[in-house]
Amino acid sequence: TAWRVLESGGSELDAIERGCGQCEIDQCDGSVGYGGSPDESGETTLDAMIMDGNTMEVGAVADLRRVKNAIGVARKVIEYTKHTLLVGESASLFAVKMGFPYEDLTTQKSLSLYSEWLNQSCQPNYWKNVVPDSSKSCGPYKRREEVTHKEEQTSSQRSVHNHDTIGMVVIGVSGAVASGTSTNGAIHKLPGRVGDSPIAGAGSYADSTAGGAAATGDGDIMMRFLPSYQAVEYMRMGTDPTVACQKVISRIQKYAPKFFGAIICANTTGSYGAACNKIPGFTQFHFMVSNPLLSRPTEQVVDCI
Repeated sequence: TAWRVLESGGSELDAIERGCGQCEIDQCDGSVGYGGSPDESGETTLDAMIMDGNTMEVGAVADLRRVKNAIGVARKVIEYTKHTLLVGESASLFAVKMGFPYEDLTTQKSLSLYSEWLNQSCQPNYWKNVVPDSSKSCGPYKRREEVTHKEEQTSSQRSVHNHDTIGMVVIGVSGAVASGTSTNGAIHKLPGRVGDSPIAGAGSYADSTAGGAAATGDGDIMMRFLPSYQAVEYMRMGTDPTVACQKVISRIQKYAPKFFGAIICANTTGSYGAACNKIPGFTQFHFMVSNPLLSRPTEQVVDCI
């Protein structure tokens, strides 16, 4: 969809908005758009961002409720406000002012995911240092008086099977770069949780003098490293996109060897690459590429490191 927009003369931002928007409509992987990844209270909320690599403007929304087209609302943040990020109920009110309809983001699928989770004593969840024991019970939780800092031994709860983000980098015919993301976030997250996707430099980053990048995976860990910004900075220094992606993954590995995550990178010449962290059940990363050398959108695969 994004490629068709470019081919028909649309801008890089148009391509990002329409491409990510298509994924919101199609509910890609059940982890983009409405009807997936219910939070702890059973509600689906959306995060999205879009970035213009010419002006460095960013529009983003987080914890967006009852509005389906999150990437469209993010674009309006750039066009109609001097802000960068709007959140929660206030972001929804802004969306309505911009002409987006209120719609229920819950579906039979998200309701059944939620009730299944309740039946499994709310496992897995994102609480720690609370009573009752969050690994066995649904709460309500209270903080434990003594906080323990034990090393996280378990692999990331998010995996290739239950969480992904649509992340996209577009390079126009003139070399202008735009990027964007859209997601409904981590399944069973605490209400109000915001991950990496709508954060500039974390979920994605675009700079028309260097390139663009977008990340997916365990946003709570990945956002701490601003991986998309870091990848673009590596490319600015002349690093090949594949190597730039790999270096970013390696940096995170030092602190969180078992994290689930991947990143795509493209520079202004149209070279591209990707990298991912190898964990059980996730040894390869698939991504799509469209360019003038390919007759149609083509799936590419990299081995995780």
